[in-house]
Amino acid sequence: MERAHTLCQDGVSTGGVLAHLERLEAQANKSHKESEELQRAQPEESALETKIHQLRHIRDKLRAEVKQRQARDKASSANVEPDQTAEISEQDVLERNQETMKAILQAYHFTGLSGKVTSRGACVCISTAFEGNLLDSYFVDLVIQKPLRIHHHSIPVFIPLEKIAAKYLQTDIQQFLFSLCEYLNAYSGRKYQADQLQSDFAALLTGPLQRNSLCNLLSFTYKVDLGDQSFPFCARLLYKDLTRTLPTDVTVTYQGVEALSTSWEEQRASHETLFCTKPLHQVFASFSRGGEKLDLSLT
Repeated sequence: MERAHTLCQDGVSTGGVLAHLERLEAQANKSHKESEELQRAQPEESALETKIHQLRHIRDKLRAEVKQRQARDKASSANVEPDQTAEISEQDVLERNQETMKAILQAYHFTGLSGKVTSRGACVCISTAFEGNLLDSYFVDLVIQKPLRIHHHSIPVFIPLEKIAAKYLQTDIQQFLFSLCEYLNAYSGRKYQADQLQSDFAALLTGPLQRNSLCNLLSFTYKVDLGDQSFPFCARLLYKDLTRTLPTDVTVTYQGVEALSTSWEEQRASHETLFCTKPLHQVFASFSRGGEKLDLSLT
């Protein structure tokens, strides 16, 4: 009995030792694996550290090169005089303005705008026309420098040349010339209509044609016959927009009669409409051709 008990105790003791040994062996294997992994990772870590050092070296080298280049650029710019740099820049601008002027004169040679490049800049000729009739011509002698300026010109004093130049000359030469053409053509067109009225339809006028130098305010009296009746009308034409050849405000009144018949009142109103929508000489041409019935056909 004692022997059996001893064996049993030894068995339990032996089993506990074996389990303990297995645990020790597992721990040893785990430690061995971790040691092997650590040994394998060490070369990789070393390689990564070497790569990092190389990249840092390249970064520092690039930074140094950038600083050196900035220092050289600063030194070279300091050696260039500011006046010389400004002169070069202004010269480029002047050359571009001259090329622009050449292109404008070539492109619009057949539209009433012509001229030639001069030693100072350009001399531009603006030819006006109305209804296919060539009228007056004007010139502007431009000096291409900074700032651009007008050397000589033949523009009438009542054309707002200074206003147009202040708005466009330094920023847009093309728009400056186009705007000036618009004003001059409108003025020539208004003047042409007034001249035609005086020369071709004086028989219909009952008094002198009154106009200002800009021809943007006209007043006159005229007579219209219908059958055995004749009534004088007084017209006042105002051109508020100086770039237009048709009036913006028209007033037609009758003289010597306190009240007109309905038909004559209609004629007076139709005259106001005609003067607003048709050139002046065309309206009077209709009066002389066939009376008032033709007036309404013009509207």
